Amino acid sequence: MLAATAALCVGLLAFGLYLQHVVGLEPCPMCIVQRYTLVLVALLAGLGAVFERPLWQKVVAFALLLLAGFGAFVAARQSWLQWNPPEVASCGRDFYGMIESFPLQRVIPMIFKGSGDCAAIDWTFLGLTIANWSFLNFLLIAAVALGLLAARPRHV
Repeated sequence: MLAATAALCVGLLAFGLYLQHVVGLEPCPMCIVQRYTLVLVALLAGLGAVFERPLWQKVVAFALLLLAGFGAFVAARQSWLQWNPPEVASCGRDFYGMIESFPLQRVIPMIFKGSGDCAAIDWTFLGLTIANWSFLNFLLIAAVALGLLAARPRHV
């Protein structure tokens, strides 16, 4: 299950890069946060798939649950912004511009102040935005993590 979770994350990241570099969609700060969360989930799930010790599996599953919850929260917030766009459309500077211009302790809070560009709906599939799909995928990852936490360890 962890290998499939890692593969899902890699596929989602590849699709996000496709949308950015081929289609030309610029990610907002909330998209960047979700992207980095997917990278962490992929790395943890990949490590969990390689090291199959029962205790390690539980630690990885718990960490995945926390990361998936965080990713789902950011995606839900972005979805809410898309459904209820703010009057002043200003997401601020792009992520890389913020990193270059401000110290890290100021950048982190700026990233989570999503509005404006974060509320833009640039792409949909089956009526759902990228943030909606991201939310659903983070819920799927959380369900996998919960399943792993609830599973009894296999004796080899």
